[in-house]
Amino acid sequence: MNDYDRRTFLRRTAAAGIAASTASLSLPSPADAAALSTKTNLDDPLGVRAQFPVTQELAYLNTASQGPMPRPVQEAVTSYAEERMTFRDPSRQQATFERARERFASLFGAERDEVAFLYSTSDAENLVANAIDWKPGDNLVVDELHFVTAFVVFRELERRAGVELRIVPAVDGRARPEDYAARTDARTRLISVAWVSNRNGFRHHLPTLAEIVHARGGYLYADGIQAFGTFPTNLHAEGVDFACGNGYKWLFADFGCAPLYVRRKHLDWMQPDRFGHGQVAETLPDNRYELTRTASKFEYANPSHASIAAMDAALGFVTDVGLDRIARHTHNLAGDLRNELVGLGRNLFTPADNPSSIVSCYHDLDPEVLGSALAREGVRFTFQEDGKLLRIAVGMFNNRDDVDRLLQIIARMV
Repeated sequence: MNDYDRRTFLRRTAAAGIAASTASLSLPSPADAAALSTKTNLDDPLGVRAQFPVTQELAYLNTASQGPMPRPVQEAVTSYAEERMTFRDPSRQQATFERARERFASLFGAERDEVAFLYSTSDAENLVANAIDWKPGDNLVVDELHFVTAFVVFRELERRAGVELRIVPAVDGRARPEDYAARTDARTRLISVAWVSNRNGFRHHLPTLAEIVHARGGYLYADGIQAFGTFPTNLHAEGVDFACGNGYKWLFADFGCAPLYVRRKHLDWMQPDRFGHGQVAETLPDNRYELTRTASKFEYANPSHASIAAMDAALGFVTDVGLDRIARHTHNLAGDLRNELVGLGRNLFTPADNPSSIVSCYHDLDPEVLGSALAREGVRFTFQEDGKLLRIAVGMFNNRDDVDRLLQIIARMV
């Protein structure tokens, strides 16, 4: 038995011993009651595991891919479906839509008129790229840790508009501000980043990037799909011009509802890249229309009401749990995981002091053997880079036992 297995074994058997001893008594002693309370807190630090049925069977460490749906969100989607069957209260759909918009704005430090609901983060990246008046010789800057969609969009823009795509290399798992500054000049129109990288969880400090690009007259876009729901933030204070996420990861909602933030001062010049009845503010004579001037002008068609019902419930759920509590729990647990992986001799791709819920490492094991072993033990994770990179994502519902289940398998294999 190695040191890791021994420590885990002792901790678990000690907890089991406490449970067994108290089970034989009608009333536990104060000391035992305190121990049981401590174990309960360790088992469910945020008091949410009962709301996530996935925890009954799996050590689900894959929220960076898809977040499991909690009971309140499932109930909201079911309620929406029942309304669609009966039409007892058809006005409820629009009310849910507007409440979700208000909740997102309140939770993330925006104004409701700065928030639109798109279908995907890819919609937002295309929208921003198409709204800027590019001239041949302009440039935009991204880094190696960005999501693949950014490279697809901007390589196409490079081909069509004659702009230059400048790519910041990753150094020790980071995209450094000084490397952004070195590639940014008077012709830089946009810096686009994954606020938290899907590859290794690296988290950008947006105010620093905003200062760099704004000094040159450009804009900052942040893909927030791995950020929204994982730490408290205020979009106004972050200095970002545009940001978009989606519901199906750390907000624990569903696909098809991607909240877009557009800073108010950009709403006058920024135009949609497609049009439809959803943008009409006023109908004029002769089949003419006055279009809305808020961020809702990007909502050109019927929304996905089921996805918005899920988003509304999820935002309420996350608000009740508290972003500060979520960040404290998940970041601490992710930090422990980083340290233990280093102790097992694994090479981290995630920076050591990185404040996010994602941890990636090069496991240096046979990915088929490791993947099969993790699957047998009910551990859900993601392989990247042809199986070389192991990505683990710690959600609000995860506990130390979930992390231990993964670490024990790696410990046995090394």
